[in-house]
Amino acid sequence: MVNRQGRRNVWTADGPDYAARQLTRYADDDGQELTWLALTPDGATAVYVRGGDHDGNWSADPPNPLSSVTAPAVQIWSVPTRGDTTPRLLVDGDEPAISPAGDRIAFLRAHQVWIVPADGSAPAKELFHSRGEMGSLAWSPDGKRLAFVSDRGDHSFVGVYTTDSATIRWLAPSTSRDLMPRWSPDGNRIAFVRLPGRGGAPVPALRLTPRPWAIWAAEVSTGAGRRVWESPVTLRGSYPTTDGGANLAWAAGERLVFLADLDGWPHLYSMPLAGGEPLRLTPGPFMAEFVSLSPDRTFLIYAANTGADSSDGERRHIFRVPVDRAEPRALSAGAGVEWSPVVTGDGRSVAWIGAGTAAPPLPMIGPAEGGAARAIGTELMRDYPVAGMVVPRPVAFRSSDGLVVHGQLFDRTGTGRRPAIVFVHGGPPRQMLLGWHYMEYYSHAYAINQYLASHGYTVLSVNYRLGVGYGHEFHHPEHAGPWGASEYRDVKAGGEYLRSLATVDPARIGIWGGSYGGLLTALALARDSRLFRTGVDFHGVHDWPTDMNRWQESAERTPYEPNDSREAMETAWRSSPAADVKRWTSPVLLIHGDDDRNVAFHQTVELGQRLRDRGVRFEEVVLPDEIHGFLRHASWLVADRAMAAWFGRELAGR
Repeated sequence: MVNRQGRRNVWTADGPDYAARQLTRYADDDGQELTWLALTPDGATAVYVRGGDHDGNWSADPPNPLSSVTAPAVQIWSVPTRGDTTPRLLVDGDEPAISPAGDRIAFLRAHQVWIVPADGSAPAKELFHSRGEMGSLAWSPDGKRLAFVSDRGDHSFVGVYTTDSATIRWLAPSTSRDLMPRWSPDGNRIAFVRLPGRGGAPVPALRLTPRPWAIWAAEVSTGAGRRVWESPVTLRGSYPTTDGGANLAWAAGERLVFLADLDGWPHLYSMPLAGGEPLRLTPGPFMAEFVSLSPDRTFLIYAANTGADSSDGERRHIFRVPVDRAEPRALSAGAGVEWSPVVTGDGRSVAWIGAGTAAPPLPMIGPAEGGAARAIGTELMRDYPVAGMVVPRPVAFRSSDGLVVHGQLFDRTGTGRRPAIVFVHGGPPRQMLLGWHYMEYYSHAYAINQYLASHGYTVLSVNYRLGVGYGHEFHHPEHAGPWGASEYRDVKAGGEYLRSLATVDPARIGIWGGSYGGLLTALALARDSRLFRTGVDFHGVHDWPTDMNRWQESAERTPYEPNDSREAMETAWRSSPAADVKRWTSPVLLIHGDDDRNVAFHQTVELGQRLRDRGVRFEEVVLPDEIHGFLRHASWLVADRAMAAWFGRELAGR
């Protein structure tokens, strides 16, 4: 998928020359995202979903960022990859799963499973009806059965629907939460992840507690299952919260592969189906993510923040490793950033997305055995201003409690003291990199930091604790977030680091960030207005207890059982920007879309009123009907121009 100024379209490239071709012709910046892109097994058709908000934290009607008088829909489309590439609307629905033969598509509608012919030759019909919310659709290798997850709130089941049966087979049903079904190559068994059900004694909110998990396997014919592996009941043994979670896959040789933090880093492991000690496939102080299994199931492809260069901890490179040996091999290297690798159907090549410090992301293709890779679709960047980019450099500094914090400094050479800006990412399980980011939201943030640097600001992007890329303990610190905001120490240390630079005017330091970065921006202005002269807060959380109403409701289900909910909520309030508004003096620009499904728009309504009551100067940019990650290019332009103008007035005096 290519997004050019809000015009999202599907492209393709055929081997062996891999010349890029545009398939769809959507010409408007209408805010309708394209997701779930997949090819039929013969490569003749691309299937995708158009519309919706697939990053929202809660469901709602399809977003309408254009404020159209016609309500948008979430729809499944197909487009031929050759010949007449006119898209065909198949059905209103989401999360399509193409059958192995490529003739049928299972999908979700109203949390139930439906099916439609891939060529649209017949209307869609409900495949079966069941309690709960269905998801994680997975066809068996022979295409005769469909595995799925039925989420029932405090527990979930893995089920199997068989085309010639009127009943659903439930696999080892229990009070647990089962997820991530993976078929064996012969189609006789399914492996899945098992987490404890939601219940039991209240878990202490103010201290870290283990979140154990297990891998199970079950016989499809009987539903009988057994535990293959169980995590240790330790903090490092907790279920991983990096990209893809457990990344469970059924590999060749009757082996299961998965990701875990057992040695303090998110690494890939392999073990026989019969059980035993897992083999760590990717040893070393780095994280693995974007994991993909080869078509023959004999090796894994993944991205990792490691390599020959000392700064590769702030990048991503592509590696491959056999499923049964700890022999990883690098497929990419250098000053670029690479992610989302996949193996081609013949197993001979690996494709991924790659970017540099200047050149934005493009597809790339290289030999699966290693060797030179080349970019696809370079003509898309023919007019891109690569020459005007700053090369960010890695920096490190210490927080007030001694923690080493990493960041990227965008700084043009020159004389004199200049205004400076701290950038704080959202998430918070993110890591900003020495180049364009693999997430669209943060790729945009990288572009804005480049823009600010090109206009005379020194910009520091801070990778504060709670983020990924620096090990389990950095990702899961004590007393962070609503339970103490320890991560703010790292943000403040970033401002103090900028103040120490000879090229920075210590009286002209600003801060900006979005989402969790908006929260930290607001904390910085509330607690340290003397350090941070001004800021721009994109859709931040400002009042933790209000944001955590659902948590409070859950805690109230056991009102007579002693727990730390009262103390936790008091701590959450003290960790909120709203609690320190009385110390807030710096002016701020607030930016928010009022259809945000990740951070309630009320968070900005609430903060604006508090600032108004205290006489703090602020301005607002409100985007009606926009969501959290603005869907329209025009919306980003409105917000970015407002931010540039704000910093120009407040920091640069122009």
